[in-house]
Amino acid sequence: MSGALTVDDLDALLELADGWEPPPLARSTRVRLALAAARACGLSAPPPVPQAELRPRGRRHSRERDARAVRHHYDLSNDFFALFLDSSMTYSCGFFLDGADTLEAAQQAKLALVCKKLGLEPGQRVLDVGCGWGSFAIYAATHHDVKVVGITLSAPQAALARERVAELGLDDRVEIRVDDYRSYDGGAFDAVASIGMVEHVGSTQIDVYAQRLARLLRPGGRLLNHGIARLRHGDPEAGAFSERYVFPDAAPLHLSRVLAAFERGGLVVDHVEGFAEHYATTLAHWSRRLEQRLPDAERLVGAERLRVWRLYLRAARRGFVKGFTSVYQVRARAPA
Repeated sequence: MSGALTVDDLDALLELADGWEPPPLARSTRVRLALAAARACGLSAPPPVPQAELRPRGRRHSRERDARAVRHHYDLSNDFFALFLDSSMTYSCGFFLDGADTLEAAQQAKLALVCKKLGLEPGQRVLDVGCGWGSFAIYAATHHDVKVVGITLSAPQAALARERVAELGLDDRVEIRVDDYRSYDGGAFDAVASIGMVEHVGSTQIDVYAQRLARLLRPGGRLLNHGIARLRHGDPEAGAFSERYVFPDAAPLHLSRVLAAFERGGLVVDHVEGFAEHYATTLAHWSRRLEQRLPDAERLVGAERLRVWRLYLRAARRGFVKGFTSVYQVRARAPA
């Protein structure tokens, strides 16, 4: 991240690191290597801590700390995200279904499927938790004539989402707020969508999250939770690279833990579907689009943050390809 080491082929590096085991070295060999390294590099101090690193303070998953962690990732630059996202600015897994072969088509297919699973009908009230730049809220209001409230912790996200809503003449149907799911109280909703947000909740708050969303649903209302999940047990919640540079405090939980939280919250889970291969494809599209705009990206976020993102998009894709992570849509309903 400091730039002291240049990698010519990040994909080859990740492939090598995935299965490489260092050979056993005798003590004398280790000493010789250490001396050779000292002669080659000198005895200068290590590089300073990269500016892209964040180690947030305070109680983990407190509202203040969560807001700081979210700002580190999402407030980077709206223009930067626009370099590699599709035109709808959807920052979650696209679904390459029914002939969808472009990123734009895949994201439209995902938004359409979310609306179908929620059974949206004209005039209903819908809550979009972690609304990002407003893609789902805009789609639902446009295609299903519903009223949507979107909440996010990122003020720049909210500002751009409001601009997009106004440009489309949807002010009477879409409201974007900077708010926390733990404090928002906007009455009862017919449907709640949470797309790519649950990863930020963490094991200490997942039950609170489920209970809170359940209370915001009318009797018989539906919830669609879309999020990344870990597949292996025994591993830490997040890797050191992501924790320090990409998503501080983010913690993809196991699917079983998410399901248990919804059940404890009084919801009835009636459908679960996995889309790991679709996220791998989505990330390949994002990475390729970013690589095509590297000069613009560096101008917007600097060389250091660009190094973070080039590695992050590739590493995230490998997680889905290698079976470390998956992404699931969980639909649940509030008892009538």
